[in-house]
Amino acid sequence: MHLAAHFPGVNNTTVWSDPESGSQTDFASFVHFARTAERGLFDFLFLAEGLRLREHQGKIHDLDVVGRPDTLTVLNAIAAVTTHLGLGGTINTTFNEPWELARQFASLDHLSGGRAAWNLVTSSDAFTGENFRRGGFLGPEQRYDRAQQILDATRELWLSDGRPVDHHSDQFDVVGRFGLPPSPQGHPVLIQSGDSDAGREFGAKTADAIFSRHGTLESGQEFYRDLKGRMAAYGRAESEIAILPATTFALGDTPAEAAENGHRIRTAQVGPQTAIAFLEQVWGRDLSAYDPDGPLPDIDPDPGAEITRGRVRHERDPLAVARRWRELARAKGGLSIRELIIETTARQSFVGTPKQVAQQMDDYVQAGASDGFILVPHLVPGGLDEFVAKVVPELQDRGAYRTEYTGPTLRDHLGLTAPR
Repeated sequence: MHLAAHFPGVNNTTVWSDPESGSQTDFASFVHFARTAERGLFDFLFLAEGLRLREHQGKIHDLDVVGRPDTLTVLNAIAAVTTHLGLGGTINTTFNEPWELARQFASLDHLSGGRAAWNLVTSSDAFTGENFRRGGFLGPEQRYDRAQQILDATRELWLSDGRPVDHHSDQFDVVGRFGLPPSPQGHPVLIQSGDSDAGREFGAKTADAIFSRHGTLESGQEFYRDLKGRMAAYGRAESEIAILPATTFALGDTPAEAAENGHRIRTAQVGPQTAIAFLEQVWGRDLSAYDPDGPLPDIDPDPGAEITRGRVRHERDPLAVARRWRELARAKGGLSIRELIIETTARQSFVGTPKQVAQQMDDYVQAGASDGFILVPHLVPGGLDEFVAKVVPELQDRGAYRTEYTGPTLRDHLGLTAPR
């Protein structure tokens, strides 16, 4: 299986109240995290992107913190203190230009010896777009068209090898000779995470790895079959994409201790205030009068309200979400607001002794639900330490995981051929 690591930070999954929690801006945190991942022979480290702090009811959202350094600056610095670890950065295709992105990622790929990866994300968020030259807003139907055009232009630059580029589309005109030769791995690895139908098509056509949100075995298998089933239409083999769902873990010396640790982490991630804030995002109403340990509101959401400005991780129909949540709360024996938010925001989580977690992860991959995982620990910077020390050896003993790096580039780690 393939393993990667998401550097924790600006979200509710990072437990800042833990005594072992450290800074997410001090470079020492990035060094500790990256070196731990490399010691665990991970394919790559992965940084998310946040271009603007969300606002909830006119205030900075309580789950956001000021402190996400520029992605490419951090990755170039990490390249100097690691040798094999891949370096993945999330950079938006809606707010950037192909020439600049091609140069930035090609520079990282050269400076790191072929370890760069670009997680292409799109945005139809007008709130974020207010800070960009064109206003930044694109309707959902236009996002992937622009993403494809920006990728076509950057790939032409990356692979031009000194030849003149004369690229024209309805969004971009790129003319001239690119200032860098093809990088050690041809060009950076391409990661994609969209889950809409358009997002799945874009991933099947272009991606080398997919950052998936499908956590249960059944939904993971469905997504795996669907995404890989789309690849043949683009002349691609299924082995040309690694599907890597985000996952968490909780370890213990006994199953009971692991379960207790998992419960402690989840309740710390979704406190009373967080639970109400998440519910307000869907309901579009001030719900501060409701008890987070009580039942869901008996009133319906206001579909036209915009109580949160910035990205909200829910479908566009709040009434449908509310119906689904009410059904889930009843089916689970009458979940409280807080219990429901814990249930609906949890990622796939492996809980048990190190040997049990290794078996669970291996079983998941063998069942055709993924090619590996992107681990999302709850602590900065030591969230991977116990996993690398205890679970990685168990995976190796099962023959499910590498015992050494077999090549210098990220494409080598992922078993990918040179880009066409």
